[in-house]
Amino acid sequence: MIGIGFGPSNIALAIALEEMYPEVKSLFLESRTTPVWQAGMLLSGSDIQHHPVRDLVSPRNPRSHYSFINHLHEEERLFHFLNLNVPFPLRKDYARYVTWAARHFDDQVRYGSQVTGVDLPAQGEGAEIRLAGGERLTARSVVVAPGRPPYYPSALRKLADDRVFHYTRYLERVDEIAAVPSARIAVIGGSQGAAEICLDAAQRFPNSRITNVLRGFGYRQKDLSPFHGEVFFPEFVDYYYDASPESKEYLDKQLRYTNYSAADIDVLTAYHTKLYEQRLDGDYQIQLTRNSDIVSAAAAESGITLELAERHLGEPSSLDVDFVIVATGFIDLTDESGGNFLPDLLTPLSPRVGRTEQRQATIGRDYRVLPDTGKDLPPIYLNGLCERTHGLGDAGSFSLVSLRAAAIADSLSKAVAS
Repeated sequence: MIGIGFGPSNIALAIALEEMYPEVKSLFLESRTTPVWQAGMLLSGSDIQHHPVRDLVSPRNPRSHYSFINHLHEEERLFHFLNLNVPFPLRKDYARYVTWAARHFDDQVRYGSQVTGVDLPAQGEGAEIRLAGGERLTARSVVVAPGRPPYYPSALRKLADDRVFHYTRYLERVDEIAAVPSARIAVIGGSQGAAEICLDAAQRFPNSRITNVLRGFGYRQKDLSPFHGEVFFPEFVDYYYDASPESKEYLDKQLRYTNYSAADIDVLTAYHTKLYEQRLDGDYQIQLTRNSDIVSAAAAESGITLELAERHLGEPSSLDVDFVIVATGFIDLTDESGGNFLPDLLTPLSPRVGRTEQRQATIGRDYRVLPDTGKDLPPIYLNGLCERTHGLGDAGSFSLVSLRAAAIADSLSKAVAS
């Protein structure tokens, strides 16, 4: 098996294979040079948004060496962590855990390896993996986990300017922002990431001016109802997978705010308090521009100009900034006419892939990409990319990552043994 990407999804798979099917020979290819998790968003004080026991392994094997609790024990921080009066671990703490778990598999991972495509070999079975340096590798099975591509509003997609970047790169870019006196920053979006960046930038760059552009009226609190939280139960995956396309669409709308376009109440309270305090100080460092769409964007040496339109009154406005930070989430798999039918590196195989009635790729319950009628495909799996078919448990959350890894490990172990 060759795994493409070595973030949390494939780290969980490596653990599952070691504990369940140690006879499967595995190699993981990771484009980054070291194992890191959300390096651009490890903001001071920010936390994860799931129970710490929903880690890389515990829901599948609570006795595993690779649990978050054991990580704390081995780093002699367990009682210090248990003494914290916070509902969720700090993001920095979980990042250390992910790196710690990944380092156990250094002998199975090739860092700094950029995969450019997956195809069928000229002779033999399996799949051929092409690397940027021209090297080609073959494997009986491939598990693809590159993460979802970032989503940009349409007006920003054609703007090839390094001053416009996704929020996941924020900490990588802070030195550039700091080098601009009184930097003008636009933060696009109403997600938790957008609110966190506005708060961090206001403190980190005290002379900056920050404009938060929202399509909605304001921020929405994340739906943490324990009833809606059951979307992260394993049985919901079966329920969602078997539902009709119309039912999936209805469920997505009903459950959206458990994970998207919303923020935790502690972040919202801190943000709203900051805006109130600005009134007391008479210094409006952060401005909310609500109910607004980006109509167009243009780049010049002096900065980026965003043309906006108020969504309900139609009033136009213009915003000149030095940097645009896009906090509008990620792209799910689309139908065959969209821009993300499959991950780009699987494009050579797309003619062999089955289509649903909605012209989306056919994905099995075991996360395997299924072939079209009369065609063959080697065992290829999508790890962490199947929200459209498997529901919110596949939406980048840790909640079901260990059970998804188990399903893939079980399926591919049978496929490579046949």
